[in-house]
Amino acid sequence: MKRTLFSAVLLSGALLMGACNNNKTAEVGTEGMNAAAANANEAAANPTVDNPNVTNETEAPNPNAPVMTFAVSEHDFGDIKPGEVVKHTFEFTNTGKSPLLIENATASCGCTTPNWTKEPIQPGAKGTIDVQFDSHGKMGMQNKEVAIQANTQPSITKVVIKANVLSEGQNGPTR
Repeated sequence: MKRTLFSAVLLSGALLMGACNNNKTAEVGTEGMNAAAANANEAAANPTVDNPNVTNETEAPNPNAPVMTFAVSEHDFGDIKPGEVVKHTFEFTNTGKSPLLIENATASCGCTTPNWTKEPIQPGAKGTIDVQFDSHGKMGMQNKEVAIQANTQPSITKVVIKANVLSEGQNGPTR
């Protein structure tokens, strides 16, 4: 009984508050409300992120920023057996003018695990990203991305691995 009474009082209060604010459209005008709603929607769709390594149209890129240069940024394992775990090492060089530091590397799937050089890579030095793919529960063509977040411009660099996981009973090439 108390819940019903409380709910009724709460509902009637909400209706009264809504009725009291009914004339706000006349004060602001329909165009003003629509403009405010459009601005709010645009801000929600395009949030601003403060990243010092990202430039806008008026800013020049940092000429001293580190640059992650991969000899090869995509690797195809070809045909692999179901349940097989394969690994590839991507090698890169810091071709920029300041030390490169990888903050994080994330895979597009839980079946893919990246591991990377943790210490700063000096200009001209090399680093690695090891990517392991576990084909358990996978079948057919697989295409997995690893996003590497570093103090570069742009701040995200991607590498890709591919594999064709054979179905049970199919024999692929012997390794």
